[in-house]
Amino acid sequence: MPRHQIIKLKKGLDIKLLGVSEKIFIKSSLSNTYAIKPTDFSVVVPKLDVQVDDEVLAGTQLFHDKKNPKIVFVSPVSGKVEAINRGERRKIIEIIIKTDNEIKYKQSREFGIELEKISKNELTDKLLQAGLWPFIRQKPFNIIANPDDDPKAIFISGFDTAPLSPDYDFILHNEEKSFQKGIDALSKLTSGKIYLSVNAEFPVSKLYKQVKGLEIYKFLGHHPSGNVGIQIHHISPINKGEKVWFVNPQDIVTIGRFVETGIYDASKTIALCGSEILKPRYYKIINGTSIKNIIKDNTTQNKLRFISGNVLTGTKIPANGYIGFYDSQITVIPEGDQYQFMGWAAPGFKKFSNSRVFLSALTPNKKYKLNTNLSGEERAFVVSGQYEKVLPMNIFPVFLLKAILANDIDRMEKLGIYEVCEEDFALCEFVCTSKIKVQSIISKGIDMMLKEMN
Repeated sequence: MPRHQIIKLKKGLDIKLLGVSEKIFIKSSLSNTYAIKPTDFSVVVPKLDVQVDDEVLAGTQLFHDKKNPKIVFVSPVSGKVEAINRGERRKIIEIIIKTDNEIKYKQSREFGIELEKISKNELTDKLLQAGLWPFIRQKPFNIIANPDDDPKAIFISGFDTAPLSPDYDFILHNEEKSFQKGIDALSKLTSGKIYLSVNAEFPVSKLYKQVKGLEIYKFLGHHPSGNVGIQIHHISPINKGEKVWFVNPQDIVTIGRFVETGIYDASKTIALCGSEILKPRYYKIINGTSIKNIIKDNTTQNKLRFISGNVLTGTKIPANGYIGFYDSQITVIPEGDQYQFMGWAAPGFKKFSNSRVFLSALTPNKKYKLNTNLSGEERAFVVSGQYEKVLPMNIFPVFLLKAILANDIDRMEKLGIYEVCEEDFALCEFVCTSKIKVQSIISKGIDMMLKEMN
């Protein structure tokens, strides 16, 4: 394959919102508390390895997966276990760490790793023990990869097209060495290729140009062209029985730092964005941080929705909540609980629509201040072709959703359940005139398949 093959996607939708993060780095001060949330990890059944008041280092094991004890989850900072919060049926929601004034790290047995001399099994064991394995995820089903598998390929999406998404070229500036080390480590874990996808609208960044051991593809098109699942579908579709892995670019840097130093350094950069942020910026944080310090004196006085992630797929959190394990942005938008005069019948100069029913369609480059109002209630499926216009995959989305609702495993397999996840259908949910919770249906289908396979 050509090193820079261009794949053009005609389907999709860019949702242009106010509040893009200005490209300025701000180093956030240490939060008083950090959290790791077992709910961030699909199908993981957490088994605690610590109790309240235990002292921990950055890299100390907090819990492991009861179904696969080799997969462990570690503290991002040093300090004391302040609380273990539980939900219904005593489900563990989050483990809160009260932070030391200065972070102390758990050091591996040797300083760094010599990748030239280490075997795949040895490297896998080190990544597992260090708590880095959860960064490596698997498709189908968007779950943590099975360390015993040999994936047919590893995929990296080098860009994000979700609303107000961070610029990875900017985030990864000066991380060339750690990124290359991370790629070298991943190449030890598969006998297949490593694919990197970049945005064809811009020149390939210096970091991506220099890295070795990759096959690069350029994608041109609207969101969700930045979704790794869409890229996999167009580069190397997943057939029944096949598994591929994928890793976020920042997580590759984290793996690379571990290879270099032998410690779990959970620092990363996130975008604080959204129409209700006064000064949208990029913040250097430690994963699991409370957003309390980041948003302090930097929001409007409106009633707000705080989202860990983007507006399409992110998770609602409180104003003193914690960023999700895999998230690279915090989005703040209006709550949207106010009555709208005339509702859908208003002219709509300030309303975004994909169907061109509002006068705002006359200004296609305008950016919008959207809230959480659904502007309607859930009703029956309407076959309108809306989903097909925003989903750049060779599947029939409505038929797949109906197969899931009918619990028809065979049809789900034939209609592409192995290739999709919730984020791929987020735009379908956004444009849906029936207000159907499409992502929840896909999640139900994935859970059904996992139970069937077990």
